[in-house]
Amino acid sequence: MPGLTRRQTLFAGAALPFVSGFLASPAVAKAEKQGISSPLYSRFALGDFEVTTLLAGTMTADKPQEIFGLNADSADFAAASAAAFIPADKAQFFFTPTLVNTGAELVLFDTGMSPDGITAALAAAGISPDQIDVVVLTHMHPDHIGGLQGAGGPVFANARYVTGAIEHNHWSMAPSEVFTSNVVPLNDKLTFLDEGGAVAPGITALMAAGHTPGHMMFMLESAGQRLAITADTANHYIWSLAKPDWEVKFDADKAAAAATRRTVFGMIAADRIPFIGYHMPFPGLGYVEAAGDGFRYVPASYQLIMAG
Repeated sequence: MPGLTRRQTLFAGAALPFVSGFLASPAVAKAEKQGISSPLYSRFALGDFEVTTLLAGTMTADKPQEIFGLNADSADFAAASAAAFIPADKAQFFFTPTLVNTGAELVLFDTGMSPDGITAALAAAGISPDQIDVVVLTHMHPDHIGGLQGAGGPVFANARYVTGAIEHNHWSMAPSEVFTSNVVPLNDKLTFLDEGGAVAPGITALMAAGHTPGHMMFMLESAGQRLAITADTANHYIWSLAKPDWEVKFDADKAAAAATRRTVFGMIAADRIPFIGYHMPFPGLGYVEAAGDGFRYVPASYQLIMAG
């Protein structure tokens, strides 16, 4: 081996049997792929409250501009998507109910699309449906009330139920099939709220209409810390938050929904309040800041998991 020192030659000679044996050994079978996964829950403290977000379902959808940015130019939609490093031809949907342990009660906000989805997420978080004390319905779209009823009846058999009076009145007059099957059987257990109503101490209802006529968000406050549960005020972190005036297929009153997005997230940005969005990328927890003509979504990192 010309050019090598004696020490380098000795090392190379010692390594050759190992290398030769390695190359001659039979091929090792490849490990089987396990498939894409996502955690089903994420838990953090808010003052004296314990808050758990629950992934009750997720799905990929094609042609997202048939849902978001209905009034946007396709080139603008593609540009906004590319700037955010997301495809313009597919969207990933997340369905994220929130569980709040106040210390006195377990309060569940929304129930996902099916009993299986919400009960699986609860089980992963160490909770059984019969432990839920209060179920809060932010509005009556199927992906929020779909987990209320199972084959044996109410999934949350020991719970009381809370929703907005305006929202319930609207759907009572123009009921959907899911409202009739899942909510109407619970009418005698329902308590109705208006703006400023309390679900429990430290949990206040706020109107956020537009997505539906009586759509509500909720403000949590414990030991001086605040958190907003915004439900469907914004349904995508780019196509709704960065572009609050872009129309969304599922917003009943599109102009009102856009105005509500600006008001709600303007307040959240100004006060630097963390929020949970039902359709934000799981675990659904983040912040916003005013940016350009809209808002920049900042996913939470470790702000709410630090002790003290």
